[in-house]
Amino acid sequence: IRIMFRTAIAVSRRAAAGVAARGMRAFSNVSEMFALPDMKALTAAEALVHQHVLPTPQITWPLLSDEAGCTVVAKHENHTATGSFKMRGGLVYVDWLRREQPDKKVLVAATRGNHGQSLAFASKIHDLACHIVVPFGSSAEKNELMKALGAKVIIHGKDFNEAFEHAQALAAEDSAAHLVPSFDERLVQGVASYGLELLRACPDLDTVYVPIGLGSGICGTLAARAALDHGCEVVGVISQGALAYKLSLEAGKVVEAPVTTRNADGLAVRVPDARALALISKHVDRTVVVTDEEVEHAMASIFRSTHNVAEGAGAAGYAGLLRERERLHGKTAAFVLCGGNVDTCVFAPILTKAAAGRL
Repeated sequence: IRIMFRTAIAVSRRAAAGVAARGMRAFSNVSEMFALPDMKALTAAEALVHQHVLPTPQITWPLLSDEAGCTVVAKHENHTATGSFKMRGGLVYVDWLRREQPDKKVLVAATRGNHGQSLAFASKIHDLACHIVVPFGSSAEKNELMKALGAKVIIHGKDFNEAFEHAQALAAEDSAAHLVPSFDERLVQGVASYGLELLRACPDLDTVYVPIGLGSGICGTLAARAALDHGCEVVGVISQGALAYKLSLEAGKVVEAPVTTRNADGLAVRVPDARALALISKHVDRTVVVTDEEVEHAMASIFRSTHNVAEGAGAAGYAGLLRERERLHGKTAAFVLCGGNVDTCVFAPILTKAAAGRL
């Protein structure tokens, strides 16, 4: 029965992909389209990643399963050396850069935190300078880790997009500098290694919930699913306070939207990446929107039930899973705990509210 069910899902997905493909004409403004990386590229990237990152665990947690009414598996990307899945992509990107452009000695990038940590870590391995631009209001504790890894942290702009514009200007001033994008094929190849680990370990997984920031994480998961020919659904999770990807998917083009989320800074994107948008539109099964309150509940629930710390974006996948709990009854669902780098001053009040029964 399970085999028949998975076959039906695969047929349905292919039909949906055909509809999406016909709708791809709406993304005619995308100038640098690329397909999801194949298994050859993914296994090469995975081998490189595993030189520095041990495979992270995927754990079935009884209390989370009780709350959700289904079997819940957490993919613990909070267990990497930088506390986030982003570390994987940075390793692959910087290794590629050193081989292809050895004259580049300075990395410049914009980040809300975790992307910058991954580049600072990889830069240290390759003895490169690393300049990271972060917007005002970004995580102080993430900034401190970037500094501890040797990066120069520059605070500029009111949001990620303004920080990125400043990073572009800085990189243009120095011929030895290289601007690292926040979405790139090499980044996708690297972060897809967590998807390979999860899906190989869970061949009977029905659904996986992946937060959508700029898009490397969910595109990596989609690439892993395609490469392994796995039958699971991949559901993207979007913050109610950062709806740019939802609105863009509905419009069939890049749509800018304001960012108001208080706690999911990893999802706080005002302008989507057109290439990521096209891949998500073509391959994702559906998306779900979660509120800040639902994210806070998920953060507290994960801590109470597993004693793992999840930042807002890291808990968003579980918040999305809980929102769809009715359709998951009797199934196995996973969420990607993509990061645990939440500032103490943010997390403490959430736990206090949870302890007082106010979440």
